[in-house]
Amino acid sequence: MADLKITNLHKNYGGVQAVRGIDLEVASGEFTVLVGPSGCGKSTLLRTIAGLETPDGGTLEIAGKIVNYVRPRDRDIAMVFQNYALYPYMNVFENIAFGLRARKTPQAEVETRVKRAADMLGITQLLDRLPRQLSGGQRQRVAIGRAIVRNARLFLFDEPLSNLDAQLRDEMRSEIKRLHQELGTTMIYVTHDQIEAMTLADRIVLLREGKIEQVGTPLDLYERPATRFVAGFLGSPQMNFIPAQLAQSAGGWAVKVSDGTSLALPRARDGLSDGRAIVLGLRPQHLTRANGSNRPGHLRLGVTVELVQPTGSRAYITFPLGGVPTVAELESHDVQRPGEQIDVDVDMNRAVLIDPETNRVI
Repeated sequence: MADLKITNLHKNYGGVQAVRGIDLEVASGEFTVLVGPSGCGKSTLLRTIAGLETPDGGTLEIAGKIVNYVRPRDRDIAMVFQNYALYPYMNVFENIAFGLRARKTPQAEVETRVKRAADMLGITQLLDRLPRQLSGGQRQRVAIGRAIVRNARLFLFDEPLSNLDAQLRDEMRSEIKRLHQELGTTMIYVTHDQIEAMTLADRIVLLREGKIEQVGTPLDLYERPATRFVAGFLGSPQMNFIPAQLAQSAGGWAVKVSDGTSLALPRARDGLSDGRAIVLGLRPQHLTRANGSNRPGHLRLGVTVELVQPTGSRAYITFPLGGVPTVAELESHDVQRPGEQIDVDVDMNRAVLIDPETNRVI
């Protein structure tokens, strides 16, 4: 049985449809990430699950029980907010213990649960401090600790790392991932950051304009996107999109771009027709420096480098392909400066073909 089942859920704000007919099941123990651009409905969906918003249509079930009109405190959930929501005049121990005390939990059990959560989060030495004496990362650990002690059925996270700097976000991502592995509790996590989604999720739910665009494992969505939106949203740097046409010859199928470059497809696919307009999608990670002989499905392409962006061990270069600035990810020493002419290896096994009218992947 799913810990959470959502059926045809709708939520409106006046004339604005924030959530439009969402169907979703989250299995027990699963880490599900709701991701998408600002305004896609992900936080509204999470708040509706929590009971902070009332749905305008559809049903929400937690552990097989419809909870549409059940109060938040009675839904057996724990929520971690973006702004921590700590009580400023309570020390760390009392902030973590607050929900337990509200439920009249015996003092001995309160102490046991709080100390266990503090040990798990590495904040035992902070239990006597006030929130103003803590760093952003420490405050977030306290907020997570307050959720952990609840032993709730569902843990909900609403963009909990967005106020932290890059290094702290990396550390807290690892911490949350480790906690899920230790606790085995069902977690639903909202973020606009696709890196967070890819690193944390067992399953990603990618939302767009209040509807689900695609659901699957991080690797499913990265390697087998259903639409141009999915292909472009996941992956950094973003996938290159190049207008092209399909061409058939005795040797098979190829993709031709406007500068005359022809890129052979390693295999036929459904929906191909000679002269059909498409958009060719190539990820920067599948464009690398050509070395040695070509592998099956790989092509060698001579390019002139227009821009070099070093990032340490890697460098992103930009070159024109079919009139479009195209990004490739190379080793840092593969290219030194703009103007160089190099050979790029194009992995056409990973190429994505998109119908420009429907924006769906062929």
